[in-house]
Amino acid sequence: MLEYLKNKRILVVVAHPDDELLGLGATMHKLIHQYNCETRVVILGEGITSRSDFRDVQKWKKELETHKNNIKEAQKAIGYHSVEVYDFPDNRFDTVALLDIIKVIEKEKKDFLPEVIFTHHGGDVNIDHQKTFEAVVTACRPMKEECVKTIITFETPSGTEWRASSDPKQFVPNMFVEISQEDLQAKIKGMESYEFEKRAFPHPRSPKALEILAQQRGIMVGKELVESFMIIRNIN
Repeated sequence: MLEYLKNKRILVVVAHPDDELLGLGATMHKLIHQYNCETRVVILGEGITSRSDFRDVQKWKKELETHKNNIKEAQKAIGYHSVEVYDFPDNRFDTVALLDIIKVIEKEKKDFLPEVIFTHHGGDVNIDHQKTFEAVVTACRPMKEECVKTIITFETPSGTEWRASSDPKQFVPNMFVEISQEDLQAKIKGMESYEFEKRAFPHPRSPKALEILAQQRGIMVGKELVESFMIIRNIN
């Protein structure tokens, strides 16, 4: 699959700042540095204001500015080429017309012309992740002139694995990318750039937990370190 992705234009569509690191930070690092991929990250939500009972952007103005600076530091760690940040309300995507989110993705597609999109698993417990997935699939209907030939979803630690075990929307990976220690450390460094999102072990977003997850996914396929994905659509 990585040979197929070589030299491709890849759009990464995520709900919040840090999702791009948690989901595919190490794989993105590998694709950029070894497979000559052109990568653009689209972050749909501001990622902060749900920490209040009511959304108040002014109350969180300082933190939102810090968050945006953290995105730049994370970008340096991975090396992806460009990023655009929107301000959909954190953990309140269900209060926004889905069409509004779709329109943003359609605009980004038109400007960047990606062949591949990576985005959230549709079964995550986080409502913003769910709506992002729905918007991506809707914006990329497989019609004759559609530029996106491949849609791949990733797991987001602290969002994907907390789905109820009895729920049919479990994340069941069918694509496994072997990563190096260098790729993993780039992911961890980028994640640690996010002052409001990083956590201590045993939280799933901690450096140690991210390494354990990479090892666990590796064990599934006989490798040391792996990031795993679900291929939703692939048109050759």
